[in-house]
Amino acid sequence: MPQIKSAKKELRKGARRQGRNDAVRDELSLTLKKVKKAIAAGATDAAREALKGALKALDKATQKGVLKKNTRDRKKSRLHKAVNKIAKK
Repeated sequence: MPQIKSAKKELRKGARRQGRNDAVRDELSLTLKKVKKAIAAGATDAAREALKGALKALDKATQKGVLKKNTRDRKKSRLHKAVNKIAKK
């Protein structure tokens, strides 16, 4: 445990930030799971609707600093490819 006052404060700040980041990550993973579930079921319309929410969640996570831009772009690209693949069938 930290002994110095500023180090104690930094520890508290880090715990708060971790809580916020975990909440954003949880929300993001839930939305991504919805898209993947719809893709696995082959439901094109449901996948497209879920994709909209997932893209929004990815953008918010990047805006808040939880994800990096390239990670967001890679995930978006792969989701789009998967949804387009089932739409062609």
